[in-house]
Amino acid sequence: MDRHQDKKRNKRCFYLSLFCVLLFIIILAVVLGVTLRRSTDQFKQTFISRCGNFEGYDCQKIWEAFEQSYIGKDPCQVPMEAYDPFIAVAPIKPACNRMMFWSKTKYVVHDFTEKRDCFITMEDTLMGFVLDGLTWCGKEGSKETFTTGCPGWTDCENNTVRSFWSRASAAYAEAACGHVTAMLNGSITAPFSPQSIFGSIEVQRLNATRVRSLNVALVTQENFVTNCTNASLKDLQETLDEGIKYSCEEVAEVQIQECSSNPETPCGACW
Repeated sequence: MDRHQDKKRNKRCFYLSLFCVLLFIIILAVVLGVTLRRSTDQFKQTFISRCGNFEGYDCQKIWEAFEQSYIGKDPCQVPMEAYDPFIAVAPIKPACNRMMFWSKTKYVVHDFTEKRDCFITMEDTLMGFVLDGLTWCGKEGSKETFTTGCPGWTDCENNTVRSFWSRASAAYAEAACGHVTAMLNGSITAPFSPQSIFGSIEVQRLNATRVRSLNVALVTQENFVTNCTNASLKDLQETLDEGIKYSCEEVAEVQIQECSSNPETPCGACW
């Protein structure tokens, strides 16, 4: 009799344990589903909100074109061309003589452009502004946007974020016209790198039929490492499309900061 009761008790415990496991799985699935939905919604809200800073655009249409670039795809299999529809609905508007490029000087450049209306950067355009500082990707078989667990910049060549910035930078460079400026870092041994976005994407697309000159502002500090005679800058000059004039000027970072803080200083006098 006791043995029979033990069997019944063990059977009840087994089914109870099985029920608890199934209940846990169901709750976990619901929580994950809600979390993923919230992640997608939050990312979309940030995108739409930032887009709203630009007048004359259908932000919902732009979001849909952007989202289709990566949704349901392997995050390491999103080539630059995947963003073509997004570029088409939010094209770069040329700003002749005011377009600024940069490499390893992001903080200095954006501190300057935020305070002075002298230049614009890729991050000041609609597509650059809405995605600056964000991480996103899709996954095969999913309709969600993920903001965590995405491959890093160097994890794979065609990752979601890297491909976007490459494509957007290409569009920005193709729209460049007149006199353009590049702010490079004079505190490193090679201010110009052929492997950087500036070297591998943007410089390659500066067209002499539209761009008259490239002026390099080499940002230096008190004990700066390089100057305008640096070998890498000679490589930059040789890489430029024939017909684009080249110039370089060493500019102390403190001078740029002073100029950005003084709105009465003409833009042309900053360096």
